Amino acid sequence: MSSKRKVIITSAVTGAIHTPSMSPYLPVTANEIAEAAIGAAEAGAAIVHMHARDPEDGRPSQDPKHFEPILAKLKANTDAVINITTGGSPHMSVEERMKPVATFSPELASLNMGSMNFGLYPMLDRFSDFKNDWERDALEKSRDLVFKNTFADIERILEIGNSNGTRFEFECYDISHLNNLAHFSGRGLARGPLFVQSVFGLLGGIGAHPEDLMHMRRTADRLLGDSYEWSILGAGRNQMPLATIGAAIGSHVRVGLEDSLWIGPGQLAASNAEQVTRIRTIVEALNFEVATPDEAREMLDLKGADKVAF
Repeated sequence: MSSKRKVIITSAVTGAIHTPSMSPYLPVTANEIAEAAIGAAEAGAAIVHMHARDPEDGRPSQDPKHFEPILAKLKANTDAVINITTGGSPHMSVEERMKPVATFSPELASLNMGSMNFGLYPMLDRFSDFKNDWERDALEKSRDLVFKNTFADIERILEIGNSNGTRFEFECYDISHLNNLAHFSGRGLARGPLFVQSVFGLLGGIGAHPEDLMHMRRTADRLLGDSYEWSILGAGRNQMPLATIGAAIGSHVRVGLEDSLWIGPGQLAASNAEQVTRIRTIVEALNFEVATPDEAREMLDLKGADKVAF
């Protein structure tokens, strides 16, 4: 058996931040999203992080009817771990955001660990031609937007997940979110092994300097000890550099068109699979091995694909 460290690659397939007018490669319909996730899994992603969109205009949707065909196609065509968002879009109510996880009881779900400003409006300086009115409006409204994730919200989502065996990817956009996670872990509501996704470079959260990454790592070690698995998410142009630094010092990695539309300076990524292939090359060049879905399940103590409700 190989003694090399195993690195879990997550692919965040479409998300809710980017809009269809920003890239022709952003998957929008159920079939496009499912095919993009399958391609990412074939390229080496052990986990696919799933949002859905309204196929009519590409706006983010947490309606279970938009998730159902995606999940059915994934279950029939890949053994990757399916991670369903509870973040949805910052413009949605918590009740709306929780619906897919409550309906489908996935192995894994994302959970944002604190309320925060969530500034997407700087993208208006880079994109000006929008096909749908909602796209510009959503970006502009982020000037005055608080992404609501109160202690009551987090507690409710944890209770839903714990009741159906769903574990969580804890999305920590700043140091305070690690403290919140330690609080819920201490109460026995956030159960280990904790899968901590450190998010860097979104306006309103921690920055994207390597020192920010190290500060997040030191704080997680102090608060959580050895009871967590760590993963790195760098937004935009920070995606590959921060994932590389993180992998080199012990993290798992997340890439995908939710987090960055790019594969290089001025070059749009043609697919999620292209980004997965790039980070896989980096991980293997560092002399680590890419974890399989079943290895990820074992590391994160997931319930198994046969125990979901889809």
